[in-house]
Amino acid sequence: MNTPALLILKDQFQRSFAAAGLATPRGIFEALAERYSEPQRAYHTLQHVAECLGHLKAVRNAPPAAAIALWFHDAIYDPKRKDNEERSAAWAGLVLEKTPIRASVEAMILATKPGAVAADAGARLVVDIDLAILAAPEPRFSEYEAQIRREYAYVDDATFRTERFKVLRSFSDRAFIYASPEFRDLETRARKNLERSVNRMITAKK
Repeated sequence: MNTPALLILKDQFQRSFAAAGLATPRGIFEALAERYSEPQRAYHTLQHVAECLGHLKAVRNAPPAAAIALWFHDAIYDPKRKDNEERSAAWAGLVLEKTPIRASVEAMILATKPGAVAADAGARLVVDIDLAILAAPEPRFSEYEAQIRREYAYVDDATFRTERFKVLRSFSDRAFIYASPEFRDLETRARKNLERSVNRMITAKK
């Protein structure tokens, strides 16, 4: 990510803490930027964080903890591990220490783990924002799918298709993909993207 874009993100990072009534923690933005630029990442990058923050801007009266949770929700990411969300939440907890929003931020991050249940509206909002990519316009959705494939480049095509099929089906089988009222209008486009992706996988198996 180029320097002007990084400066914009840094300003957003500082604003996230200011909105929560907190001082900006020294060096944490730079540490996060370094993490989100790791070589094993293709989708879970600063691009994803920026997109999430863009969706958050459209939500009125969002809890201040949501922005901070979005900054940290993929801070630790290794596609070969199953505890990324726990490790990301733990880092956020260390940064937030005894602040009043620590527990909320940790819960929001943990809610983004596959199969987790969001306990409140704030956590549901963060989950919906994290999943907003499923309703992206077709070119961006196709780019997202290619990025995910690159993150799992160590997996052979047949295994990737099988596992990815399960993930996509887990979304499309839900009564609602999005739980927050602000994101219900994304439902139709998300389901069309998922259907198109699943059909491509079925065709590829033949």
